[in-house]
Amino acid sequence: MDGALQKTISFLLFIFIGFLLKKKISTGDETRGIKSLILTLALPATIFIALLKVKIDGNLILFPFLALGFNIVLFAITPLLLTLIGININSKKGRSARILIPSLAPGLSCFPFILEFLGDASLAKAAMGDLGNKFFVLFLLYLVALKWHYKNADFEANSLKTKLISLAKTLLYEPVNLFIIVALVLVSFGITLDKLPNYLSITLTRLSYIMTPLVLIFIGLAVKIKKRQFFELSSLLLLRAGFTLLFIVGIVFFADITIKKDILVMIAFTLSACSFWPFAHISAVNLKEKTENTAEKTFDANFALSILALSLPISVILILGILTAGNTFTEMKNLLLLGGILFSIGLVYPIFLKLNTRIKSSTDNEHESSKNNSLEFSSDK
Repeated sequence: MDGALQKTISFLLFIFIGFLLKKKISTGDETRGIKSLILTLALPATIFIALLKVKIDGNLILFPFLALGFNIVLFAITPLLLTLIGININSKKGRSARILIPSLAPGLSCFPFILEFLGDASLAKAAMGDLGNKFFVLFLLYLVALKWHYKNADFEANSLKTKLISLAKTLLYEPVNLFIIVALVLVSFGITLDKLPNYLSITLTRLSYIMTPLVLIFIGLAVKIKKRQFFELSSLLLLRAGFTLLFIVGIVFFADITIKKDILVMIAFTLSACSFWPFAHISAVNLKEKTENTAEKTFDANFALSILALSLPISVILILGILTAGNTFTEMKNLLLLGGILFSIGLVYPIFLKLNTRIKSSTDNEHESSKNNSLEFSSDK
């Protein structure tokens, strides 16, 4: 059996184990504890090791800016995707989707698979890219959420300044970012993994070993398939994935990227699930509106949660499938075909809705016409 296929089956088994553990592990504090363990210990240690193994050059500095550029493009295109599936972009649901869809959560949805399939060098590039994504998610989307909340009203400058300082500290003190900064400083002085004290390198290496199993089990625990909004959100997320792949085709073509691993890193990173941070912004705004007894709410927290719940399994399935296929999707015609297929599947739901609406409208008109004819016939008699 092919090695990549064996890895994929192994990964799916871990996810299945997590799914089976739902009855034993609650979806509240215990699941959040596993997520916290991943993000504060296993993932930072893995990225730290990956960066110390790789020769850092000027090209790595480009990755945060490339990721930030992708976030901005996806933010700009999201209103069009929402319009396609019939969601009003200025509604509570629309605003919730507009700050969730452009966000990325690579730590839980693509880093483990990039490490397993593409290696440390590729993970280092993805980790650097996540710095740009974090800036977009933590700062720019927070400003957008505030702008929509306050609309035309004047807001408290001091309060905003305080919150932005708090966000800056969050960005700086987040374990993943701290480990990236420390690793970059060490590498800039020529300190690599083999030059660290043996006990420290062994500890970090063993911490990194638990990341992939933990992430996969967490995915199995976190997956919640709800009937309500399932087709609507599946359509939206498939349109997002389809557009992402078509965007990557354009980048690879115009930038003339030929390194296959770099293309796969770009694909996996940009297909990451939606981030939790925009939901945190939504929750903060909702709490403020509740305190102030605001009649018109800015966001729909339940809709945002549904997006988070469904985006993780969809992203993982797509990323695993693409990486398992080896270099198949480094060929632009294959990537273009897959992007077109995903986009087309995403359009099935809105097309069905429109057809159903037209049929219902036609049926209602026929019924009304029949009723009027019956009344006219009775009047004639």
